[in-house]
Amino acid sequence: MRNVPIFPRLTENNTRTGFVDDSQGRKLIASCIELWLRTILELARTYGWRKRELTGMRVSQVDLFRRTIRLELGTTKNRDGREVSMTEAAYTLLKACVTGKSPDDYVFTREDGKPVRDFRKTWANACCTAGLGKFSCVTCHKDLNSSGKLCPDCKQPVKYIGLMVHDLRRTAARNLRRAGVAEGVIQKIGGWKTRSVFERYNIVTQSDIQDAMLKLQTSEQKSEVVTENGYSFGYSEPKTAAVAKAQPLN
Repeated sequence: MRNVPIFPRLTENNTRTGFVDDSQGRKLIASCIELWLRTILELARTYGWRKRELTGMRVSQVDLFRRTIRLELGTTKNRDGREVSMTEAAYTLLKACVTGKSPDDYVFTREDGKPVRDFRKTWANACCTAGLGKFSCVTCHKDLNSSGKLCPDCKQPVKYIGLMVHDLRRTAARNLRRAGVAEGVIQKIGGWKTRSVFERYNIVTQSDIQDAMLKLQTSEQKSEVVTENGYSFGYSEPKTAAVAKAQPLN
């Protein structure tokens, strides 16, 4: 029998990080000057939809009468279709985006009418304005105030470091979970195939932890397990005292 060499395995760490809290969200909203960016931000942090799912939306997918948004079959990453109800904010913003457009037009267009495709620079500028990102030289690591292509000092490329659009997808999942929405419903809204999203995104709410501690405490109070020194785990009386109470007085 041939010996098969054992190859060491790399430690798997696919926990995702990066969320937007309420105060950060308000700052980011204030920094979104363009209507299309403000709307994409709202939809991403509400429904957890991917960037390409949003930029590819057509006016025909927005039903203002029924107040629903629909992602067609085959247009999403997992190829499934989705339909969600609009929040009041989503309705107001989408109505402004689609007014005057034909059903085949894109929902998100720039001032010149061209569809929004790649908006990394606009996103980075908005995040930097909100204090959620920065531009840094890849060589000297100097923080810069602008997104120029080259560092003014060492003439090396500049990169953006900070909040990513995909962080809004994680934020939506966490917010829905905190609101008490069932995990299966969250998966359908955001287009997650399995519940592994909750492990990858490390989504555990403080209320979950508090409930767990209350259940543990209740369980311990009911069990009253006696330890070697005659005490339960903090709740029952010493065994000797309990025995003494049971002995009749002469």
